[in-house]
Amino acid sequence: MERVVSGIRPTGKLHIGNYFGAVANFLKMQHEYDCFFFIADIHSLTTHPTPADLHNNVKHVLAEYIATGLDIDKCTLFIQSDVPEISELYTYMNMNAYLGELERSASFKEKVRLNPDNVNAGLLTYPVLMAVDILVHRAHKVPVGKDQEQHIEMTRQFGKRFNRLYNVDFFPEPQAFSYSNALVKVPGLTGVGKMSKSGGEADAIFLADDESVNSKKIMRAKTDEGPKKQNQPKPVEVQNIFDLMNLVCTQDVIEKFDSDYNACNIRYGDLKKQLAQDMEVFLKPIRTNINDALKNDELLAKAAKIGAEKARASASQTLKDVREIIGFRKFY
Repeated sequence: MERVVSGIRPTGKLHIGNYFGAVANFLKMQHEYDCFFFIADIHSLTTHPTPADLHNNVKHVLAEYIATGLDIDKCTLFIQSDVPEISELYTYMNMNAYLGELERSASFKEKVRLNPDNVNAGLLTYPVLMAVDILVHRAHKVPVGKDQEQHIEMTRQFGKRFNRLYNVDFFPEPQAFSYSNALVKVPGLTGVGKMSKSGGEADAIFLADDESVNSKKIMRAKTDEGPKKQNQPKPVEVQNIFDLMNLVCTQDVIEKFDSDYNACNIRYGDLKKQLAQDMEVFLKPIRTNINDALKNDELLAKAAKIGAEKARASASQTLKDVREIIGFRKFY
């Protein structure tokens, strides 16, 4: 069975963009592939080297993964730092990564631009660590968006370089994939781009937030002054509201407000109120599951332990083979 690897940073709660994007794919994959899904707590240190509460951030993401349907019996769900083999392989692979190619990484240049006072070595070698997350399980597929395709190409490059340097055919070449060519892009509430944590709290609807919090955000979502003539195209910020409705509202509701817009009769307050109500219907059972999981320390401990054991079994075999290929030998 082909292996799939993917991860998410514990730097904030999951929002509906994550749910309809990555999580939706994960729920399908766990039944069809040998899946390794991890919480990237080591990765998070590259941009947050002194996290305020790393443990609880990890706990929250673990609970959300389980609450949204990841089955620890059907996939390997683990915390990155629970697998020390990742850090050791990261050390070895860094020896064959070159400064020029790391400095040309789009993510590195963007992070330097945004955080010029936090340009650390981990940020520079981030593509190597990302590659190791994939190579350590000798994965075949990696579900990523367009913005991550360069990292997959660098992963293939590092794997091929290792194979070439040591004259072996050890690491497979992982491929980026999704279940459809048209990835679900969930728009943010601020009218600029897709929903993202980097867009700030006002931009995202988080799975675990209370109804009142989400409703206020939706009611403040950006719109325009309203259509001036019938059947005119919707501006981006208004189309965003309709795109969000397509995720949680019934078709008749969407058609009703679309008709109102085309007839220049739309009331944006009513539109956003309806979206808020339907969003709560959708999120309430998910939020209940998350809160139940967060209170169940036994469940979370069991999930983390099982995930670590399964991930280490895979990673330790890869590392054993890599050490032999490189030439490490014990004298005792």
